[in-house]
Amino acid sequence: MKAPEIRADDTIEVHLAELTATLHGPARLKTQMVDELREGLLDTARELSPDTEPDRDAARQAIRQFGTVAEIAPSFQHELTITQARHTARTVMMIVPCVLVCWYLVELATRAAGHRLLDLLQVTVAHLGVLAALTALLAAVCLSITGTLARRLPLPQRLPLVVAWTGTTAAVALGLSALTLITAAVLATNWPLIAAACLITIAFHTRIAASARACRHCARLPVTAP
Repeated sequence: MKAPEIRADDTIEVHLAELTATLHGPARLKTQMVDELREGLLDTARELSPDTEPDRDAARQAIRQFGTVAEIAPSFQHELTITQARHTARTVMMIVPCVLVCWYLVELATRAAGHRLLDLLQVTVAHLGVLAALTALLAAVCLSITGTLARRLPLPQRLPLVVAWTGTTAAVALGLSALTLITAAVLATNWPLIAAACLITIAFHTRIAASARACRHCARLPVTAP
């Protein structure tokens, strides 16, 4: 019984599946990069094949020309890591100011309560707010460095890790603030307002924490700068 013929695109798809499993980062960009590589491999395989449809040998030659997974993954991962770092920095820079405005409105609404413990909790949130504001400022700097300035200046190798821990710090500050707001909601007479601020803080904490976690993972992977 004749063995089924292995088509060129099957060989290429196996190669791309291995590459996809190796890469980590924003899903949309990763899909775009893999799709572009697929088109390049198929075009090269067609040029190398003597037949109308490229065969497995032509696909293998095309893969050798482009490079194995071990050879091309680091350069692909570099771009994914930078993009993930920018996404994390942008998330921190956009979310933290919104949270600070929310906390300020809550502080104005509860200032007249006159409860000593409530005042102490407000001071705690204020200090955490300063920490969060500093992370937003650092995120803005990192976003600038990985953007326009990256075309003129060499990108620091550990910058993605700095962005990752900046996001982690912001997430921790928001998490601690949420716990503080929960306690404040129990003591305050206008607890629905504080509870709403707490829910918003938790939601933003979750978003930043997820992005920072992905950035930390990407930053630890081997990359090759272009």
